[in-house]
Amino acid sequence: MPAEGMPWIPREEILSFEEIERLVRLLVDLGVRDVRLTGGEPLVRREFPALVARLRAIEGIEDLSLTTNGYLLDAQAADLVAAGIDRVNVSIDSLARARFFEITRRDALDRVLAGLDAIAAFPQVRPVKVNAVPMPGLGRDDVLRFCDLARDRGFQVRFIEFMPLDGDRAWRAEEVLTGAEVRAMVEAAGLALVEREREPHATARVYDFADGRGEIGFINPVSEPFCADCNRLRLTADGRLRTCLFSLHETDLRGPLRAGAGDAELGTIIRDAVWRKELKHRIDEPGFRPPARTMSAIGG
Repeated sequence: MPAEGMPWIPREEILSFEEIERLVRLLVDLGVRDVRLTGGEPLVRREFPALVARLRAIEGIEDLSLTTNGYLLDAQAADLVAAGIDRVNVSIDSLARARFFEITRRDALDRVLAGLDAIAAFPQVRPVKVNAVPMPGLGRDDVLRFCDLARDRGFQVRFIEFMPLDGDRAWRAEEVLTGAEVRAMVEAAGLALVEREREPHATARVYDFADGRGEIGFINPVSEPFCADCNRLRLTADGRLRTCLFSLHETDLRGPLRAGAGDAELGTIIRDAVWRKELKHRIDEPGFRPPARTMSAIGG
């Protein structure tokens, strides 16, 4: 998050639940099968579980998941499960209280861990994943805390390389702690890893601990880009379609939707946008420009 905070989008500029439902139905008709609700932070949206229930009712969605910072998860976990959420990812960048505060600017680690416990109490929500972005200065002790969390609690901890989407625009290629470097820390501690076969279009390379206790993943978009088989689209809260996390251009769906466009017209707009999907994100290549939206405005 930027140090000065984020501007709030006027409510009338945000898609209503009905508008989101209509666009998701259309995307499902076009072949989408997995839907993830992200943000910014999705749980700040009033009556958010009601949106989950609306989407759960759409025939054709095979997997309905959520990515959250966990700050409000404790209070909403039961309602989310009742509404039909399948899986939850909780972003926790450090398990050390001082380091967590330094990164997030909130002394809220205990509250986030309580949310993680609350959602993990429901056995039908599996796997529970913990996302961590290794930042400069991450040490062996920090990495091993996450390994202990994966091994003791049965969560899948996933280390995601630091990308140039930070609110402070402080990203530098030389400061990226790569997945290979984090994996080396794990194995240097005597924790042997066995790699699973990568699923098509998966962002993570997942490993089991050789002794059978826990699993860990590495998402390496900077050092090992997976653009070649990326099949993801993002619909922003204000109704723009993004075909890459690093898209410099967005396709407006809210405007045509509110102007009365039919499903056929909206479908054509979406298809045309997908045909223009970027070949790769071009991180750290000559001429690379980060998108105007930072990660806190795009969502995980």
